[in-house]
Amino acid sequence: MSRYWLGLGANLGDRRAAIEAALAALAREGRVEAVSALYETAPRELEDQPAFLNAAARLATALEPPAMLAAAKRIERGLGREPGGVRFGPRPLDCDLLLWDGGEWRGPGLEIPHPRLHERRFALLPLLDLDPGLALPDGRRVADLAAAIDPAAQPAERLAGPLRAPEGGEV
Repeated sequence: MSRYWLGLGANLGDRRAAIEAALAALAREGRVEAVSALYETAPRELEDQPAFLNAAARLATALEPPAMLAAAKRIERGLGREPGGVRFGPRPLDCDLLLWDGGEWRGPGLEIPHPRLHERRFALLPLLDLDPGLALPDGRRVADLAAAIDPAAQPAERLAGPLRAPEGGEV
């Protein structure tokens, strides 16, 4: 079994429902062990778009990284994301492989850890909810990476209220 830390985000339609539907779909690929709180975050790169809801999930599965990527893309398409589109633009769902307990992976269309994870507060904060002591394969701690990003430059508001996790997952 492999363990993945995935980032989930949405800024179109019912954002919470999209993330909850993605969690349910992930549960069909393995066991969702834990789910972070929801964070409302300002868009980055392309700023003229609605705010995002972001979360993270830890998934245990038999899938190897290329198959896990294919599952993530299938989940995105199933929830309305069209291939292509504007880079960093609005989307009904984004499902990114952020970390893998196997360390690093480099292959066509996939790099783990996610190559921009260290600069994305909206991805780092939910990961801390899951595993406060989590570190990248190179030893950098997720907590230190998050602390190095100015909160004013990348605002993220932790939302009250539980996020529904699939059966057996923690929130």
